[in-house]
Amino acid sequence: MNTSPESPAQGLLSRGMAALLGAQFLSAMADNLLFVAAVALLKQASDGDELLPLLQISFVLAFILLAPYVGPFADAFSKGRVMFNANLVKLVGAALILMGVNPLIGYAVAGVGAAIYSPAKYGILTQLVTPNHLVKANSLLEGSTIAAILLGVLAGGWLADRSVLLAVEVAAGFYLLAAAANLGIPTLPVIHALTSFRALGRLPRVFLSNMAVLWRNHDARFSIAGTSLFWGMGASLRLLMFAWVPAALNILDNQAPANLMGIVSVGIVLGAGLAAFLVRVDQVNRALVGGVLLGPLIVALAPMNSYEMAVIVLIGLGVAGGYFVVPLNALLQERGHETIGAGRTLAVQNLFENLAMLGMAGLYFLAVAIGMKPVAVAYGFGGVVTLGMLVLAGYRLRHSARRARSAAGAVESLPD
Repeated sequence: MNTSPESPAQGLLSRGMAALLGAQFLSAMADNLLFVAAVALLKQASDGDELLPLLQISFVLAFILLAPYVGPFADAFSKGRVMFNANLVKLVGAALILMGVNPLIGYAVAGVGAAIYSPAKYGILTQLVTPNHLVKANSLLEGSTIAAILLGVLAGGWLADRSVLLAVEVAAGFYLLAAAANLGIPTLPVIHALTSFRALGRLPRVFLSNMAVLWRNHDARFSIAGTSLFWGMGASLRLLMFAWVPAALNILDNQAPANLMGIVSVGIVLGAGLAAFLVRVDQVNRALVGGVLLGPLIVALAPMNSYEMAVIVLIGLGVAGGYFVVPLNALLQERGHETIGAGRTLAVQNLFENLAMLGMAGLYFLAVAIGMKPVAVAYGFGGVVTLGMLVLAGYRLRHSARRARSAAGAVESLPD
C-alpha cells in the first residue's frame, strides 16, 4: 500500500474537487430528505414531539462510539473510496426504513455511514488544494452542503406531506448517485497506513493520544470548542423547529418547519461566503462576531408569531453561523495537518461535536419530559448558546491578548 506523503495539492477547480463537491451535494441532500422523513414517521407513531430528541441521539451515537476508528480509517485508504463505502452504508439505513424497521434504527445505521464519511470528506481537502486555498475550499464544501440541505429539507417536507415512504425512496436514490460521484475522485495516497489488524486494538489509545496533542494546541482547542457548540446548537435547532412552528406559528404541516430550516441554510451560505473573503486563518478572531450573535437571535425568535419575522431572524442566524464556523474549520484543519493528520483531526472534532449534539438533545429531551412548552425551550436554548459563546469569546480574546504581549516583549528584548 502506498504510504507516501500526501499528493501535491491542486487548485479549487480541479477534477477531484469538482467530484467531491458533487458527491457531497448528493449525499447531504439525501441525509436531509431522510431526516425529515424520519421525523414525520416518528410524529405519526407518537402523535407528539417526545421521540424527536431520540432521533438525534440515535444518529450521533455512531460518531461517538466509532470516533477512535473512523479517522485512522479515513487516513489509511484513499478518501474517495472511503466516502463511496460510507454512502453505501447510508443506503442500507434508508433501505431498512423502507422495509418497515423502526426509523430510529434505520437512522442510526445511516449515522454509522455518516460517521465514516465525515473525516474523509473534510480531510481530503488538504490533499486537493494548497493551504492558501483552504478557507475558500471549506467555503465551497460548506456551500455545497448547505445548498443540499436547503433542497433536501424543502423536498423532504413537500414529499413527506404526500408520502413519507416516497421521501425515503428518493433519499435512497440520492445515496446511490452520491456513491457513483465518489468514484470520480482520483485515487490519492494514504496518510497513515494501518500495518496489521493488531493495530486496530491500539486505535483507542492512539485516539486518546491524538486528542491530547490537539487539546494542548490552543488554536485546535478553540476551534473544536467553537464548532462543537455551533453544531450542537444546529442539530437541536432543527429538531426544535418541528415543535416550535406548530406552537408559535400555528402551522401544522411538515413543509413549514422544513422551509424555515432551509432559510437558515441560505443564511449559512451567505455567511460562509463572507468568511471566505473577509477572514483569513490568521484573522480567525473576526469570526467571533458571528458566534456571539447566535444565542441572542434564538432568544429573539422564541416569542415570535409571524412567519415573515421568523424568516428574517433565521436568515440572520444562518449568516452569523456560517461566518463563525467556516474559519474555525479551516484553522483546525491546518493545525491538524501540521500535527496528527487531517483525517484523525476530523475524527477528534466529530467526537466533541457529537458529544455536544448528544448533550443538547439530552437537555431537550429533559425539557420536554418536565413539560416545558416549545417557546420556553427556545428561550432556554438561546440562553445556553449565548452563555457558551460569551465564555468561548472571552477565553480566546484573553489568550490572544497574552500572546500579543508576549510577542511585544520578545521584540523589545532584542538587542539594538
